[in-house]
This record gives sequence, structure tokens and C-alpha cells, in this order.
Amino acid sequence: MERYINAAAEFLGLPKEQWQPDSVRVQAISPDGSQRQFIRLVGPEKRNILIIEPPEGDDIGMQEAASACSIGKHLYRLGIPVAEIYGFDPENGRLFVEDLGDTRLYDMLAPATEDTQLYWYKQVVDVLCRMQTQGVEKFSTTWCWDTPRYDRYLMQERESGYFLHALCRDFFSLSFEWQRVEEECRLLAGRAGRAPADFFLHRDFQSRNIMIKDNRIRIIDFQGGRLGPLAYDLASLLIDPYMALSSRVKKTIKEYYVSRLCEIVSYDPAQFEREYFLLCLQRNLQILGAFAFLSRQRNKVFFARFIKPALQTLNTLLAKPEAADYGGLRKLARQCLLLSMSNENC
Repeated sequence: MERYINAAAEFLGLPKEQWQPDSVRVQAISPDGSQRQFIRLVGPEKRNILIIEPPEGDDIGMQEAASACSIGKHLYRLGIPVAEIYGFDPENGRLFVEDLGDTRLYDMLAPATEDTQLYWYKQVVDVLCRMQTQGVEKFSTTWCWDTPRYDRYLMQERESGYFLHALCRDFFSLSFEWQRVEEECRLLAGRAGRAPADFFLHRDFQSRNIMIKDNRIRIIDFQGGRLGPLAYDLASLLIDPYMALSSRVKKTIKEYYVSRLCEIVSYDPAQFEREYFLLCLQRNLQILGAFAFLSRQRNKVFFARFIKPALQTLNTLLAKPEAADYGGLRKLARQCLLLSMSNENC
């Protein structure tokens, strides 16, 4: 761990006489689904630094780190409450950033009352509306390591396709009407893809990616940012299986979001409602694919326990009249839910 101390001291120009191994505490932080390393350095005068670096030889990780640097600096300049980025070493993809502590929105609110949840979620929504509308100002898609925009291809490959392969086939070993379900997924993506995608999209905006520091909301894991539709990040926040928010909280926060959004931009609430439903379905499929992949392929068993609540949400969505055209997907989701209810790992 001494190499991290030396790297931080050299890269950030810290006084060598004060930034020595015997005066700096080093702590490895366990990430959720990421394969990156997170190292906290606690130095003299409570000078905290977080070092984030990709696995050695990981070219995609290097690209992701460069995106985190560019997008993070952009959002910080705009006053969006993200971690300040102190520096980036392009040779190894190492980021030196502000340490935001250990308190996530999830940690604070999972056991809280609904009124407490509403109080904090309204603050989160205030930040989200600003990030989505201001974050697009002078945003360069060259910063995006993955794709520059959330589009139909991404929906089918990285969301519905992820769900079908990682969860239905690999996790549950299900046989089903592939052609019918894939056609319905194409239909869903086509409809969801009509939403204007000219706003800043975080794409993983949920309770474990929102920190609380000094009683303020702070946003992390924005390196997958790109252009996209408004409703996706709100859907991520409200159908978040970690939190399992009540119907009352979801309804209240959605209404609050729409009212705040319409103070900033002109957007038809009825149109937003239609887009929100479609993007909830897309996000739900992505969540399930990710949880299945992480728990089965990367052996991160923490995620398996959230598959059942995510499937319950998906089944609730597909039971709505608006989902009448997705009968094959509805049948498949029901099969998955029944299996999850009999599987002690879910």
C-alpha cells in the first residue's frame, strides 16, 4: 500500500515530510459491482484522498477512468455535487478524488420512515433535475467511454438482451419463446427510443450511488454518463430494488420531479408519464441482467438477494394495461419470479 501513498504525494504535490507511510492510514474499500480498486488515504490534518484505479491491463477500465475524469470535472464545474477530481494519471488510469465518506443514501434511508425518505428524496430530485438539464451544456460525447447516447441498440443489447441471456438463460436455465420475446423487446425499445434523448443521463442513478457528506447529497459513479432521456434516471431512482420504496413514496417523488422539471424546461407531463413507464421497463430489465451476471459470473453473491424484488417490480409493471403488447415477456417474467421464490439464493 506504500506505493499509493507515494503516488498521491508525488502526483498531488503533498509535503513529503508530512505524507509518509507512518503518518498516513491506508484503507481498501470494497466496491459493489465494479472491478476497480478503491483506496482511501487518511493523512495529517484529516486530509482524505480516494484513489481509484482499474485492474492492470484492462483497456476498457482505462477508458472508463478517462471518462470519469472528464465527466466528473465537467459536472463539478457546473456546480453539480460530485466528488472533486484532484488529478488523473493516464499511464495507469489512476484517479485521485475527493473522499465522500461511507454513508450512502441507501444506508441512511433503508430503515427510515417514509416521511424521512421523502425529505431526502426531494433533495435528490432537485440535484437530478439540475444534473440532467445543466449537465448537457457543453457536454462532449467524446468523453463517453461506452456509447455517446442511450438508444435502441443499447436497450436491446445491454438491457433486454442482458436480461434474456444473463438471467433467463444463464441464471435460471429457462427455455422460452425466444423469437416472440425478442420481437416484444424490439417493440419496447422502439417505443422507448422515441423519448427525446438530449439530456445528461447518469444511467445508474440509485441509492448506492448517492452519498451523504456533511448533510448534503453527493453523486458518484457517473462515468457511464451520456446523452439520454429524462425519465430513465428517475426510473432508476424509484424502482431501485435496494430501497423497495412504497407506492406512496414513488408517486409523491415522481410528482415532485415533474413539477420541478417543468420549472426548468418545457415538457408535457402526459408525455413524460408515457416515457417513464417504458423506461421503467427498460431499466428493470437492465437491473435484472446485471444482478444475475454479477452474482453468477463474478461471484458477487450480494446481488442475488435483490433479484426477487426486482422481478416483483417487473411483474407489477407488466401487469399494467400499458403493457398489453408484451404477453411473451410477461409470461417469462412470471416464470422467473416463480423460480426466484423457490430459490433460496434469491
